[in-house]
Amino acid sequence: MNIAAEVTAAQADARAFWEGVAQAHVAPSARQIDRDSAVPEAVMAALREAGAFASGFPEAFGGPAGSQSDPVGAALAHGAMHEALGKASASVQGVVNVHHMGGSALARWGSKAQKAQWGPRLTSGETRCAIAITESEVGSDATAVRTRAVADGDGWVVNGEKAWITCGASADLFVLIAASDDGPVALLLPSDAPGLTIAPIPDMLGCRGYAMARLLLDDVRFPADALLGKPGFGVTYVASTGLDSGRYNLAWGCVGLAEACRQAALAYVQRREQFGQPIGEFQLVQQLVARMTTDIHAARLMCQSAGVARGQRAMTAAKEATMAKYFASTMVNRVAKDAQQLHGASGIGPETPLEMYFRDARIMEVIEGTTQILEIMIAKFSYQERPA
Repeated sequence: MNIAAEVTAAQADARAFWEGVAQAHVAPSARQIDRDSAVPEAVMAALREAGAFASGFPEAFGGPAGSQSDPVGAALAHGAMHEALGKASASVQGVVNVHHMGGSALARWGSKAQKAQWGPRLTSGETRCAIAITESEVGSDATAVRTRAVADGDGWVVNGEKAWITCGASADLFVLIAASDDGPVALLLPSDAPGLTIAPIPDMLGCRGYAMARLLLDDVRFPADALLGKPGFGVTYVASTGLDSGRYNLAWGCVGLAEACRQAALAYVQRREQFGQPIGEFQLVQQLVARMTTDIHAARLMCQSAGVARGQRAMTAAKEATMAKYFASTMVNRVAKDAQQLHGASGIGPETPLEMYFRDARIMEVIEGTTQILEIMIAKFSYQERPA
């Protein structure tokens, strides 16, 4: 396997996706998405046409041709797509990401019947998926969820509430994590299920196109075939699969958002003049440019390493995805802050997208595991690897 060639091919894929889809169809709508807190159907159609919803899934599930024979290349190409989306719109990257999170759990743990029913609909983008773990009083400790599933005949009855669910107001299918007498369970929840009320959460700080919502479940009945995996598998297996996918994708999305900040800053400092010269000629400005350029490059390399590990199904894959998300999410906040600082007053006004980038970047240290939770996870990975 020639890893350098795989990386080069993924970079070419990213450029092609940027030029053909992200730049042409997503980026022009970014400000509208931020204003309206919704992704236009024209953007979703362009993503479906480009195969964005199939990317990242196994070929047998409906993923891209060749992904089974070249899993490293598929993982890198998938990440590169998320970088391009993050550069165009952090909201759209998040919408595609959460679709992959829920879908990855289904692709890994679903029965043959579940995969046959949902696979074609998910990979075509006909059905949009999301994952519902978080609750008002339960975040990173998914084992503590209070939403409860009670066995009822050969099915389940569920009551409870989920909060801060990305795409909660727009998804068609949720992978729901609930507590039960047999341990945490994962259940497939259609958005039109009787007893389910979806309450949108407006006015988010950033990534407003995420269509965040609360899910209120009042005696929602699930048939036996709605169970994903086995009772007790809900957190350790099903949710972990979705979260691992989400961290990998989001790390790439952070690289894309940071690159959008950097490109805006580079253009500005080379045209903005003070004291008779472009401000880009001043040493302190160059220091900020150097720092953001190096930071982005380092984060991209971490994402590529995580992609190789993911494609190889290496034992270190989860650790590498966690570290990539940790570094990239903190990095994009530094870059957004520096880029905004370089713009001065215009960086906090409506004339440039910097204020939107700044708000979107802030979200990245919260979702798919806060910075502090990821630090704990990385430390535990380190302890496990310590030589005897």
